[in-house]
Amino acid sequence: MKPLLSIYTLLAVIVAAGKWVSGQNCSCTPNLCCSQDGYCGTGDAYCGNGCRFGLCYGSQGNNDAKVSDIVTDAFFNGIINQAAANCPGKQFYTWAAFLQAVGSYPQFGTTGSADDSKREIAAFFAHVTHETGHLCYIEEINGASRGYCDENNRQWSCVPGKGYYGRGPLQLSWNYNYGLAGRSIGFDGLNNPDIVARDPVISFKAALWFWMNNCHSIITSGQGFGATIRAINGALECNGANPNTMAGHVNYYRDYCSQLRVDPGGNLRC
Repeated sequence: MKPLLSIYTLLAVIVAAGKWVSGQNCSCTPNLCCSQDGYCGTGDAYCGNGCRFGLCYGSQGNNDAKVSDIVTDAFFNGIINQAAANCPGKQFYTWAAFLQAVGSYPQFGTTGSADDSKREIAAFFAHVTHETGHLCYIEEINGASRGYCDENNRQWSCVPGKGYYGRGPLQLSWNYNYGLAGRSIGFDGLNNPDIVARDPVISFKAALWFWMNNCHSIITSGQGFGATIRAINGALECNGANPNTMAGHVNYYRDYCSQLRVDPGGNLRC
């Protein structure tokens, strides 16, 4: 009877740990990943190594593209060199920091066909260029006066004296985004949001975190660049809210697609 008892004991431990049941029934919503242990969520622990399905960073469908071959030093400098010499981003954002950050997101710029990879990279940098003025700004202009605290979000409660305004290449904003990004990347987003404007690698990782969770599946599934504008700025620019600003995003996207020698595809506006 002892061997049988040992089996029951082992089963009890596995069930108590939540891995037996969860591993067999990982029914994640489309915006989440199923981790190697069978749990739903976002970030490296769920979407990284061992990810079963969902928005996995290394999921099937990746091609042989290398981001460093597409985003060359010349391509990156072609953007940042258009910023004024006194821009804070000139001494902050670097090609090396971007490539180091990309190492944590191996599905970025490698999903689908070679043209899909180029379109995703063009889309990402079109938004980065527009949000930061050619990588000039590290922080949102007058952002500290806005705060961006969603007081109804109890999971990621705002810390008194901290501001969750736009920082980094995609101007990460709101307490819940800082909290989630910090948990995924490995920094205290609620207590130390300033690190996104102090550490260039974390800054790019924060932008890529937002992109992978909100835009990656949109652009790689062929929904078009316009859908990424909606995902980032939504009602602020789409449905006729601000056609000039929306056109700015589209123009950068067309330019970068031209530089990368890829057709921009359809559905460019929102």
